[in-house]
This record gives sequence, C-alpha cells and structure tokens, in this order.
Amino acid sequence: MMRRADFQSTPKSATRDRHAPAWRERSADFQSAVPQVFNLLPRAVRRASPLCLLLLILTFPCSSTAQPAEPANSAAIEALSRLKGMDLESSPALKNAVLKVLDSTKGTSQFVEIVRDFKLKGQTKELLNFAASHPNDSTGVEALRLAVAETGLAGLTNSIGILEAMGNAADKQFVPALMATVSDPKQPVENRKAAVKSLAQTEDGSAQILKLAKDDKLDNALKFTASAMLNSARWPAIKTEAAEVLPLPQGKNATPLPPVSELVKIKGDPEAGSKVVRRLEVNCIGCHQINGQGVDFGPNLSEIGSKFGKEALYEAILDPSAGISFGFEAWQIELKNGDEAYGLLASETADEITIKTQTGVSTRYKKTDLAKRQKMTLSIMPAGLQTTMSQQDLIDVVEYLSTLKKK
Repeated sequence: MMRRADFQSTPKSATRDRHAPAWRERSADFQSAVPQVFNLLPRAVRRASPLCLLLLILTFPCSSTAQPAEPANSAAIEALSRLKGMDLESSPALKNAVLKVLDSTKGTSQFVEIVRDFKLKGQTKELLNFAASHPNDSTGVEALRLAVAETGLAGLTNSIGILEAMGNAADKQFVPALMATVSDPKQPVENRKAAVKSLAQTEDGSAQILKLAKDDKLDNALKFTASAMLNSARWPAIKTEAAEVLPLPQGKNATPLPPVSELVKIKGDPEAGSKVVRRLEVNCIGCHQINGQGVDFGPNLSEIGSKFGKEALYEAILDPSAGISFGFEAWQIELKNGDEAYGLLASETADEITIKTQTGVSTRYKKTDLAKRQKMTLSIMPAGLQTTMSQQDLIDVVEYLSTLKKK
C-alpha cells in the first residue's frame, strides 16, 4: 500500500533529483491534459512525477467522490504518453504500470501505441488481431509491422484483413507471403483476389503477377482483378505490359472521343454514372470519398459539382496532370534498404516525413532512412482513365459528378 508520504517531494528526494527538472514539465503537461482527474488529487500528489501519478491512478482508479473509472484510465494513458522512451527494465514499478494499462487497452489504437512507444515484446497475437480488424487504418498497418518485426512472416494468417494490411504496408517483404496465397488453389477465391490487390501495391508484386500471367499460371478467376489493378498501375513498364498480357475488356474505347465542347452538350444519366465510378476497373472511390464512401486519399468529391462545371470535370479526367490541386502532389520516396514509397506528403517534421498512400494509410519514415525523395510532375490520378469506360459511361460519370453539390 502506498503512503501519502511516498508522494511528498523534498529537496533531498532521490526520485525528485533523478527526474528534475523534466518531471516538472511533464507534470504540468499532464495537469493541463487531464484536469478532471488531476484536480481530484491532493496538492502534494499533484507535485509528484508522472510515474507517481500513474501509479496512484492505477492503485486508486476511482476518486473519493465516486467518479467513474473511465477518466482515470484515460489519465493513465495520458501519463504514459509523458513517460514513453523510459527504460522499463530499470524501473519495475513503471513496467508493471505500463503492462496494467496495456491490458486495459487491448483492441484499441492505444494498445498499439503503447507497444511501440515502450518497445514491448510478446504482444504479437493482439497486434495481428488488431491489424486484421483495421487493415485500412494506419495504426492497423503499424500493428502488422510491429508483429512481423518481432516474429517474422511465419505467424501471419491468410485472413482477408491481414492480406489487405500487407498490401497497405506497400512493403516488398510481404510479396512472398502474398504470392503463396495467390498460387494456392485451396485458398478461397476472395482471399486470393485480396492477395492480388495487395501485390499490385508494389512494383515487385505487380511484376510477379505479370510473370504468372505470361507463364499461363494465373488462375482465370483472378485475371479480371489482376487486369483492373495492373492496367491502372503507376509504373509505366508494368502498365504497358499489363495492356498486352492482361488487357482490359474490349469495346469500351473503340470509338475516338469527340471534343469536350461536344461532350458537354450530351445529357448523361447520373444514376448510371454513380454505378460506373464504383466499378473495379474505374474505381474512383479507390482514391476519393463520395458522401463518406471510399478512400480518403485524393480530393473529396462529395461537393465537386459545386466547384467545377462539366467542362472542367471532363478535363480533369482526360488530362489529370494539367491542374494538380495544392497538397495533392505525388512524392516518390526511396529508402536506403531498397524499399520505396509513393503517395502524398501528409506531414513533415525535422526528423521524419509521413507519406499517405492511395489506400489511405499513412506511414512515417525517418529522414535518416531516406536515400532519395522527389516530387512528381504527373498527377497521382492515373492518366487514361477514360480508356476503362465507353463514351456513354464517361458522359454518365460527369453527369453524376456534376450533381454532387454542397447541401
């Protein structure tokens, strides 16, 4: 049982000397972050280090005024954020406190963050469960990376969630595992399709799919998915070869398009256009959100009709690189270990950058790990999108987009 005296601070206190002056700043931050809990504590306790505060909150999760435990748990998590980076092995009290909070956060993003910040081991199962449940979330992908960093690829399952998370990681280390799923006829077709989509997120994976197709070893059930993914690939060589090896269905672009000035005069069907943008081979919602549906990557299209007329919409589709919106410039990143990243520059600090990929997942990279970074002059939206649609499909899509207006 901890005594009130344990939290008294004196000039000769070993704990105060060891943490001063950093603990004073952390305690101040903690006070401002969780005043609903902090203000319930005795004055002597308020002057304690974040570690003491954390131990108190965990020992007495409810206050004398019978406040619920949930704020205290939030306060414990906040206290941990002020202590990350500390060596758990040199502080048994802190280690026990961290593990206690960790257990209460299973299934949440805080669990992943605590494992990462305190470099905890033995949490692979929970990390993979979180990754499988949140494959399209940045924290879910980070959970996958943390698990693989500890135990390797052997423990990965073939669930659709894990397969999608591997694709969103856009890491070539996952190519062998994904290829094994694609090549296994005993796996469910939907899982194998998910593996094809994930392979298409890296150049190495895309090349492996093409090799299977050229060797006539790609299952017929997977060819449409592979064709749709690779014919819109961002690597010119892959896209060119895919057009020959895995061509898109014929007939949609057989007739040359008339000038935009003529297209805008033709009335389209917005309902039909709504279906076209959701087709796999067109897949507008694979990069854009429309009224909450789709991937948050490119500009939101929910009110696009209020911003652009039909002529501008046609031009944006037919020549996407002509006018790239500010903040949506593509970046090519090459890492010293040979990996690469491609996407939007979501944020940048003095030490790291965050790249947001077309799947909507953001990944942080230390600048010391970068070999090269380059802003691309071409739009991240693939050119030639109209080749996946008939003329009427294109007209219907523009008609539909023009109806998406601010309410």
